[in-house]
Amino acid sequence: MHKLIIGCGYVGLPVAQKWLEQGHSVSALTRSEAHASEFKQRGITPLMGDITQPDSLKGLPESETVLYAVGFDRSAEKSRREIYVEGLNNVLTEIKQRTEKMIYLSSTSVYGQSTGEWVDETSVCEPERENGQICLAAEQLFEQHGLTPNGAQRETATAVILRLAGIYGPGRLLARMQQIKAGEPLTGRPDAWLNLVHLADIVNTILKCDTDIHLESHYLVSDSQPITRQEYYETLARLLKAPHPQFAGDSPGQSALKSLRMHSTERAAGLNKRCSNLRLRETLGVELVYPTIQEGLPQAIENT
Repeated sequence: MHKLIIGCGYVGLPVAQKWLEQGHSVSALTRSEAHASEFKQRGITPLMGDITQPDSLKGLPESETVLYAVGFDRSAEKSRREIYVEGLNNVLTEIKQRTEKMIYLSSTSVYGQSTGEWVDETSVCEPERENGQICLAAEQLFEQHGLTPNGAQRETATAVILRLAGIYGPGRLLARMQQIKAGEPLTGRPDAWLNLVHLADIVNTILKCDTDIHLESHYLVSDSQPITRQEYYETLARLLKAPHPQFAGDSPGQSALKSLRMHSTERAAGLNKRCSNLRLRETLGVELVYPTIQEGLPQAIENT
């Protein structure tokens, strides 16, 4: 079977490796000669092209499965909308008749909830930030192209959207590790919720979606225990034997005065949301290798 990866980077490469081990042929789209050379060395067939240039996509092959895992590349000198929405639209226009299944990596930023409430796949998506709005617009392209999973005319899904929480894993913690070791003050609210997922569990979720099973249209891909930003960095500091993390902010007197001026709902805003992975575990049947950062962070640090 042939697999095509568009966006063969931090997530796509390990998925490609797993597919190759399963005996599939794998192609990957790239606009970089250096990446093309790396793909060849790994046994991946490179395809030169650019998602923002429709004519360059004409040669994309028929594929049983397409993994779309494009991230934002600032060096491309394109806007987020050009990459995430217009680029995806170009790809869907070209390949929707030449693939059986498409697995699309989206983001939990499509949710606009910000007072610590729980969200799942049925929660309303009304993002206030531009990044979330763009991600939601990209998701909506699937319905516009008639690729809605589990449609009345289809026995199996044509497309599945995976809303990923914050990705961590080997090689993804270096900057934060250095910051913690140096005792530099951290930005952001220490009491805000973080939703995270380990790279290995994302890969396993993608592979599960590529099996012959019934799929829902969306899955929220997060670990089983949202944590506060403070707890996350305290755990990271402890594992690194680094100084206790300090957060940049107002002095205690200023914070108290500001709190008196704020309504309780205003104070709650900015706490982010908490992501439920119930459908991922119970419906899709994914057994997380790293259900919390207590298991995942040591592995990520050791392999960074």
